[in-house]
Amino acid sequence: MANEHESDPSLPIPEEQSFVTSHTGKFGGRKLDYSAEVSNMLLKDSEGGVYASVVTTAYLAKEKQANRPVTFVFNGGPGSSSVWLHMGMVGPKRVVVPSDAQDAGNAPYQMVDNEYSILDVTDIVLIDPVGTGFSKLAGKGTAEDVWGLKEDAKTTATVIREWIRKNKRWNSPKYVLGESFGTTRSAAMLPYLHNREEPIRLNGIIMVSQALDFTGSTPWTPHNMLAYVTYLPSMSATAWYHNKLADRPASLTEHLEEVRSFAVNEYLPALFKGSRLPAAEFNQVASKLAGYLGLDVNYVKRANLRVQANRFEKQLLREEGLSTGNFDSRYTTNETDDLAVTTRYDAASAAVSAAYTAALNDYLHNDLGVSWLQPYIVSSSEVGDNWVWHRGSHSEPQFVHAASYLAEGMSKNPALKVMVASGYYDYSTPFFDAEFTFGRHGIDMSRVTMTYYESGHMMYLHHPSLQKLAEDTRAFYLVK
Repeated sequence: MANEHESDPSLPIPEEQSFVTSHTGKFGGRKLDYSAEVSNMLLKDSEGGVYASVVTTAYLAKEKQANRPVTFVFNGGPGSSSVWLHMGMVGPKRVVVPSDAQDAGNAPYQMVDNEYSILDVTDIVLIDPVGTGFSKLAGKGTAEDVWGLKEDAKTTATVIREWIRKNKRWNSPKYVLGESFGTTRSAAMLPYLHNREEPIRLNGIIMVSQALDFTGSTPWTPHNMLAYVTYLPSMSATAWYHNKLADRPASLTEHLEEVRSFAVNEYLPALFKGSRLPAAEFNQVASKLAGYLGLDVNYVKRANLRVQANRFEKQLLREEGLSTGNFDSRYTTNETDDLAVTTRYDAASAAVSAAYTAALNDYLHNDLGVSWLQPYIVSSSEVGDNWVWHRGSHSEPQFVHAASYLAEGMSKNPALKVMVASGYYDYSTPFFDAEFTFGRHGIDMSRVTMTYYESGHMMYLHHPSLQKLAEDTRAFYLVK
């Protein structure tokens, strides 16, 4: 798609500004004085020309501590700002939404001190990638400079490097915390951080809802046999949550162990056999699959054992006239077309997005003193419209893949550790895909911590999961 800025000889270059405020909070049970700094950074190419202005929000402890870590945080998309992690998990304030997957309602929304923020163990720098939040192209910048897998990784690595330079944090332990495509970014930028000219090593990477190999997280792609397997445990967890399983087991985790075993040992071989699958085996697998999905066996047979996850969102509660969410299948919505095959929108996003948007804007302007009046872009259509996954590539079509960057990065840095947080009800990045991905790319699993939550893609929407996520994340910083 043509870049809408092609006709512009030069885009405006904003002046660099900072908004600094002082605060006190209690995090992890510890009182902390800290400063908040919202500032923009001008990024320049090799010839000194400005191509972007990137905004960061930094929370820094005022007391000087030797070896205090700094963690760089971003969400995904591509095209998402950091609003979700900011106001849901790591920021000193969080917006309150119903923990039981109900609609968040309308303004005013409640904001509270976020006792679960990890600010007690690390300074935090939230990054809004170009085109999101207040960050934007500037000067001679074009879509081709920033909106692609490698371009985005290089740009984000540059932001981290320049922030370290400006704040003289070269010898601080350094961490990255990314969500969704943000985990793709965190792996893809490792070569740009640990380069020849000015190598930077990370101490750890926290991946919230990992997306390193898109093979197992694209259920709508025709003929993608693998996705039927990687999504099955999440679909069965959803049926368990909505009481659609006959003889519903008391324990979700024990049930999912059983589903995993079926998925690998019976379901996958049946899919691989295809039309060569004997009729008796087909019927046996169909019966078991229908039981795990909470669906009529005839529907499963008509689907030829291939129930797509995006269709399952519409099918599971069809008789009640409801659809389940994608980011979090605990959520439901009553769409206008009860006969549609797939959903028109995500129930979870519809329920909470306005609350997060209102809360962040109110917080930035009224608590952090930001005077910019331009829109804060939560999710950018401009980024999505101009995004190119593999620019200039003439290879055969392929799924997006960043796991090899992580494997090589861990090989080059034998002390790099990784935490992977997954939600059982996540249809965007299913937890079984995380297990599959990390088990097959040469990643050193002795340095990987896998954690699980009874919630979805943004597990912090569920208060008990937020509490557990905070505990798991805080413990990760203490792992040697």
